[in-house]
Amino acid sequence: MKKQHVKLSEEDRVYLEGLISKGEIKARVYRRALGLLELDRGKTYTEVAKTLQKSIMTVSNWAAQYKDHGLALLEDQARAGRPIVIDGNQRAKITALACSEPPEGYAQWSLRLLAEKSVELGYVEEISHTEVRHILKKTN
Repeated sequence: MKKQHVKLSEEDRVYLEGLISKGEIKARVYRRALGLLELDRGKTYTEVAKTLQKSIMTVSNWAAQYKDHGLALLEDQARAGRPIVIDGNQRAKITALACSEPPEGYAQWSLRLLAEKSVELGYVEEISHTEVRHILKKTN
């Protein structure tokens, strides 16, 4: 008899079967749900990996994550990344500043001038002229 890698609870099994029968879920969630169901039915990691075209290690990780976290493994976990430094409100203020009249003695706003004025007006604590360029580039 084949070793059973995952033992789903009855409510988890019903939930997963209902989930894959809907048909309107992300492919990633569908594969994970189907993989868990197949492992619960007694299939090996190798068989499930071949069926779902995933590596054996991926299927093994799904089984381990289910044991540790339950059905939370269906959704991706938050990933590390750089936090947002300049929010939408600050971006709007910088864009509005760029659309306003330039200071006396200047024909138009320069990126460095916008960066300096944004800090001076207290819109942001610090900003580089290249970040101002990125903000204005994303504006239509």
